[in-house]
Amino acid sequence: MKRLTSFLLLALFVIVAAQAQRAKYVFYFIGDGMGLNQVNTTEMYQAEQQGRIGTAPLQFASFPVAGMATTYSATNSITDSAAGGTALATGHKTYNGALGVDADKEAVYSVAVRAKEAGRKVGITTSVGVDHATPASFYAHQPDRGMYDNIVDDLIATGFDFYAGSGFNTKDKGVKAIASIAQAGYTVARGIDEYQSKAKDAEKMLLIQQEGSVPWCLPYAIDRQADDMTLAQITESAIDFLSKDNRKGFFLMVEGGKIDWACHDNDAATVLREVIDMDNAIKVAYAFYQQHPKETLIVVTADHETGGLGLGHQGYTLNLKALDGQQQSAEALSRAITDLRKSGNATWEDMKVLLTKQMGFWDTVPLTWEQERLLHDAFDESFTKRHVVFTESLYSRTEPVAVAARKVMSQAAKVGWTTGDHSAEYVPVFAIGAGATLFSGKMDNTDIPKRIARAAGYKW
Repeated sequence: MKRLTSFLLLALFVIVAAQAQRAKYVFYFIGDGMGLNQVNTTEMYQAEQQGRIGTAPLQFASFPVAGMATTYSATNSITDSAAGGTALATGHKTYNGALGVDADKEAVYSVAVRAKEAGRKVGITTSVGVDHATPASFYAHQPDRGMYDNIVDDLIATGFDFYAGSGFNTKDKGVKAIASIAQAGYTVARGIDEYQSKAKDAEKMLLIQQEGSVPWCLPYAIDRQADDMTLAQITESAIDFLSKDNRKGFFLMVEGGKIDWACHDNDAATVLREVIDMDNAIKVAYAFYQQHPKETLIVVTADHETGGLGLGHQGYTLNLKALDGQQQSAEALSRAITDLRKSGNATWEDMKVLLTKQMGFWDTVPLTWEQERLLHDAFDESFTKRHVVFTESLYSRTEPVAVAARKVMSQAAKVGWTTGDHSAEYVPVFAIGAGATLFSGKMDNTDIPKRIARAAGYKW
């Protein structure tokens, strides 16, 4: 009898210990387009800002557990965000363009759904549209990522507790989507102030930008105005809402979506600010972790790398400090150049004033004769000869002089790009907290949600 009692006590201890190690609170951060070099470049840039060579660590890159993941899709070595998001959400490979379905177009379910089934509250948030590929991978089941009406129907049907982002991908459809979501019982808050006034009485929440903002994305961090909503504020609001009257815990996915957009533009200075901006959101989660260290898991990764960013360009030097000269994104610079064109009589000297102010050229960023010639030739072709050919990437159309300016800035900083699209490079994985050791070493992207489920005790 004594032996049986000892055995039962030991078994009970093992069960209690296992439960104590489970992640009650899960944060899943996805830096869209954020490869290993996006992280490394940002840390080296921060060190150069401090006047030294080396790295100044980001919060998430200082986490005690690190690994790397492969990202290929079911049909190609290079994934798109829909297939990459589906792999990170559901643990299934699929074809490029698919959301929440496998290669046979059968519905597959995300780790967020598993969390909801386990009684946790669930939040899905992003710095871009709520119906964009990465967030949609966690709640939608569609054969094509562009099926926005159906994606919104899936959002409602899945019924998570908190959704947040800029808005929706098209203005007209966005109005319809917001109305449908509100009719389904969600409280709609436009901006942080409205969230704070409505959150207490809301059962479910949709948080988006204020009226009049661009609906498909938050502004780049480098272009942000004082009243613009931020990813850190979204993360704070999500924690606040998901913690309300909740003893069972939560699952929160946060996407830094515009790292990818800036990489598609090969806009190095804007990329680094976006990585830092996501790190600021992660700091909010880390502060929560410090209050609940034995019950919280934070995992940070990416769906793929974008741009083929390389550290080094013609010689054994880097000059990332040059990126300090850039005061706005290439996208915003392009708009300013269009406005200058509309004045009707802009001169090269006018353009030099604009480029000095917004890019630091000839002031904090010295230019070679060849670099100035590249800028002047672009001006001559598009302003003097009036032959204006915009360069198109996945998310922007850029003025010829702005294209030349971002090339010159990359040259000045000594960084290179292999593509304006995605690459097949490894992506980083960082983790801290309950179950973090599961994320060490090399893995596939499909392993990550399964390991989160294991750490949190969700049924898989």
